[in-house]
Amino acid sequence: MPEEKKTDIDGVIENLDESKVLAAIGYISILCFVPLILARDSKFAQFHAKQGLVLFIAESIAMFVSAVVGWIPIIGWLTVLVMYALLLVFAIIGLLKALAGEKWEMPYLGKYAKNLKV
Repeated sequence: MPEEKKTDIDGVIENLDESKVLAAIGYISILCFVPLILARDSKFAQFHAKQGLVLFIAESIAMFVSAVVGWIPIIGWLTVLVMYALLLVFAIIGLLKALAGEKWEMPYLGKYAKNLKV
């Protein structure tokens, strides 16, 4: 099977077959550092890895918030449940979009990923 080549984010042509898996791994918690280190030359993998890093930071903040408000009956529990569900949905969508070779900017968190200089 011939190598799949597509136009990347900035009009750069690169082999996305190799980048897709690394980009998808970037959405799995602390594994966001794998594509940041191993795929330095892939704009596609870096784009998704930066979003994965922002998502990892948001997950870390959510753990702290859940420790603080998680003990509050009903309201705290619902807050924690919604936070974790939202972060899980972002991770799954990001992972699937990366595997599909698509660019997808996460709502709210994606703008922070654009500003990262890693």
